[in-house]
Amino acid sequence: MYLNDFNAVAGSAAAKADFLKKNPAGYVISSFLAGFFIAIGGILMGFVGGILTGLPAQKLVSGIVFSVGLCLVTMAGAELFTGNNMVMSIGSMQKTVTWGQTFRLWAVCYIGNLLGSVVAAVIFTLTAIPASGAVGEFFVNATVNKISGAPLALFAKGIMCNILVCLAVWCASRMKSEGAKIAMNFCCVGTFVTCGFEHCVANMSLLTIGYLNAGDAAITVGGMLYNLLVVTLGNMVGGILFVAVPYYFISREK
Repeated sequence: MYLNDFNAVAGSAAAKADFLKKNPAGYVISSFLAGFFIAIGGILMGFVGGILTGLPAQKLVSGIVFSVGLCLVTMAGAELFTGNNMVMSIGSMQKTVTWGQTFRLWAVCYIGNLLGSVVAAVIFTLTAIPASGAVGEFFVNATVNKISGAPLALFAKGIMCNILVCLAVWCASRMKSEGAKIAMNFCCVGTFVTCGFEHCVANMSLLTIGYLNAGDAAITVGGMLYNLLVVTLGNMVGGILFVAVPYYFISREK
């Protein structure tokens, strides 16, 4: 069951590895764009979250609008580290790529996502919009909360987050309608943001914006790296062990 869909994703993994091999600069740019697109969703979330501070619907509405980021990645086309946790693991298990190719692609994709996220955060900061007011406070407060989280809690939130992100990617691979793919993005991404789960690529831009506009807030580079390390590991576990591996066994013919 699901064997054709699983093999299609495995084929996608091979195509990604081939893309990186034949056009490494192009792959880095594609990864850069994914980080930038996710940052756009995060910036929109900051606007809405800042405006709705204190209201019961803040998290729900923020989660819905943040989904714009993954919609851009899906529809425009870009390489997102968290989605690739599932895709490349499936390719490795189906032997369309090697684990060495998978880890190399993850590393390049992560760096590209980070570059795109930081550039977007810097450009947004240069607009002076987050320098004061509710929007700036939202990013600073969110950053403080994220870098002060307990490691086990951050790790678990990372797992839950990428289960949802990879389910969005998996479902999109099985859907023919573009509208259905967008709807699934909103469902899955809206859920993880509303629940307060942690996404490493989203955090790259959010933490950078918080750091650049910290003022007197206790935000350090060390704290940011701590969050990214723990959340990244959680995201990898979520995408690999809770999505790729289960569907590998489900899709086996015998």
